Amino acid sequence: MYVWRIYMSDMISVRVPKELREKMKKFSHINWSEVIREAIRTRIEVEERKQRKMRAARGMDRIRNRILQLYGTTDYDSSEVIRYWRELRK
Repeated sequence: MYVWRIYMSDMISVRVPKELREKMKKFSHINWSEVIREAIRTRIEVEERKQRKMRAARGMDRIRNRILQLYGTTDYDSSEVIRYWRELRK
């Protein structure tokens, strides 16, 4: 049985100022392509976390709005409930 795997990579180019390129040449032992790939990966992770947070916040807003539609405003104070349960643990 043969398994064929084809790895395709897209190429992008990055322009850097001449001064920066000269400094990079001083550190020729560094794989600059890998440094850039890792920076891109890191940035994507940051942006994906932001998106997840925003989706969660929108979901909480929908839940809150739905509760307001069903039950109207309330004088419920969650801090009182938290204090109550903390006191019970002591």
